Amino acid sequence: MNIEIIPAIDIIGGECVRLTQGDYSQKTSYFKDPIEVAKRYEAIGVKRLHVVDLDGAKASYPANTKVLEGICKATSLDVQYGGGIKNEDALKEVFESGAKRAICGSIVVRKPEKFEEWLMQFGAGKIILGADVKEGKVAINGWEESSSLTVEELISRFLPYKLSQVICTDISKDGMLQGPSFDLYSSLYEKYQNLNITVSGGIRDLNDVRKLDELGFRSVVIGKAIYENRITLKELEKCLLNE
Repeated sequence: MNIEIIPAIDIIGGECVRLTQGDYSQKTSYFKDPIEVAKRYEAIGVKRLHVVDLDGAKASYPANTKVLEGICKATSLDVQYGGGIKNEDALKEVFESGAKRAICGSIVVRKPEKFEEWLMQFGAGKIILGADVKEGKVAINGWEESSSLTVEELISRFLPYKLSQVICTDISKDGMLQGPSFDLYSSLYEKYQNLNITVSGGIRDLNDVRKLDELGFRSVVIGKAIYENRITLKELEKCLLNE
């Protein structure tokens, strides 16, 4: 497979958790120490890690940068970090804590001019647009609030500013282990062929990953399927060796 597999670590209270459909009341805790999990991924050949600060997403400011710093010091993983990045101080703190890329969601909707500045100032290689979709509209503030924008409207707004990376999550699929929204992602892929659109949400097994690979996607985020052993670390290691 040519697609890059990016394991996800979602953090609440310093622990690895997963939510179901973005619902904080439907939380499952998996591991106490995200740093050990990150080291396990690095040991099998993972290059990039997707870290979501769920506390930060609700608090509107990164709340787990100490965990981020610990992961970056303990591993050489390329970490992309999202959750609560709503001003430049927060963005700089995330980079100073070791993240190679920052995932921006709410600020993209609330303050698009600021996001344009960041794309130009920090470079499109370091700034990722996080588009979380709920019932056809982009959701913000830890997925608790819906905007009036479609994902296409959001992406198109920033194309003139050299946007190159988008992570799109269908919230209805996230944590459900029922397969991703192939129709949604295929539509985005056809419309924005010059963008690296990372698929996120709903991956249930390697067959889903293979299908995304066949469709031409370059990267996919996987969380619960690994935690629930739908995709074992051994299987993941084999995939990484074949990349």
